[in-house]
Amino acid sequence: MRFIKFQGFGNDYIIFEAQALSRVESLNNFARAVCDRHYGAGADGIVLISRAEDEGVADFNARIFNADGSEAGLSGNGTRCAVAFLYHQGLWDKDSLRLSTRAGVKLYRLREQISRGHYWFESELGKPGFDSASIPMLTDGPRESVVDYPLVVDGETLAVTALQMGNPNCAIFVEDFEQLDWLRVGRVLETHTQFPERTNVEFVRVRDRANIELRIWERGVGPTKSSGTCSCAAVVASALKGLTERRVTAWMEGGHAEIVWREDGEVVLTGRADIVYNGDWPQEAAS
Repeated sequence: MRFIKFQGFGNDYIIFEAQALSRVESLNNFARAVCDRHYGAGADGIVLISRAEDEGVADFNARIFNADGSEAGLSGNGTRCAVAFLYHQGLWDKDSLRLSTRAGVKLYRLREQISRGHYWFESELGKPGFDSASIPMLTDGPRESVVDYPLVVDGETLAVTALQMGNPNCAIFVEDFEQLDWLRVGRVLETHTQFPERTNVEFVRVRDRANIELRIWERGVGPTKSSGTCSCAAVVASALKGLTERRVTAWMEGGHAEIVWREDGEVVLTGRADIVYNGDWPQEAAS
């Protein structure tokens, strides 16, 4: 089963054509095996790509699985890597592409092909949801937005700002990343009982009104060098709190992404996707 591994700012995904996995009994188990960094190919997730059934709505369909085998609604970096796969394989050559995900249809525009296997895309990743039911988050009664909500995390009360950005997201703002054990807090927060579908966690340091710095704990993965949906959620949360403008550069351990929260509500991320290697996963190793 042929695949190509791509990475976007250090957030790595293995892309398969869905038809090649038609005989795989459990895609959840398969994702866990492939993503294992010691016994598998190693990745933060896998993406299965196929032609869309309704070409009037979308061009391709993507299913995204995290490293722990859970299926994600959206991955900004993972879908960008999948779109790069389509261009790299000659399966698409138009300037824009509509990709259907569990979180809806997203639009990708090719901005630059640096060289074969190396691309820049502008991607429209949807409009954030703010009410507690949409996130979803269990709060003391329904809320239209969750900003600086006092949440008890492992015996400590932290102010969190939560929203839906294709996946549940929870942002914590810090002066510096040494003031709390963000790896411990991220691990606990991901599975917090007030997030019934678990959550991504972003630790945000505001540099100025046009730049933020992030540390990321990704749902179903753990600490990651970058994340498209997490960086978008962090930018929206920063603007929502009045700490930044709506056009912000998000600086992550793996690189920086340009993100705009447009006046119409759409969140647009511009980022790159780069090929890592080609591979062949043996059929007999699939479960």
